[in-house]
Amino acid sequence: MSTPEQAVPRFRPGVKLRFDPVRKAWVVLAPERLFLPDEQAVEILKLVDGARNLGAIADDLAARFAAPREIIIADVGAILGDLAEKGAIAL
Repeated sequence: MSTPEQAVPRFRPGVKLRFDPVRKAWVVLAPERLFLPDEQAVEILKLVDGARNLGAIADDLAARFAAPREIIIADVGAILGDLAEKGAIAL
């Protein structure tokens, strides 16, 4: 799924990113669903605040991890696009 950089992701109503102390892992809690994101997805999801667009999220991650922005933006779009298809994220 190709997502424009201007898209502003947000969690859908009832969906939350939380640290689960039992699993000792970050989880995305959704009504009657649970997602276990990998480390890369967690870093992206921590920046989903309903205000930043995909481009701003990619800029932040590229600077923080000293990684090429074109790779970061592709990963951000793919991960958030996948979660949007699953109903956890609105783009």
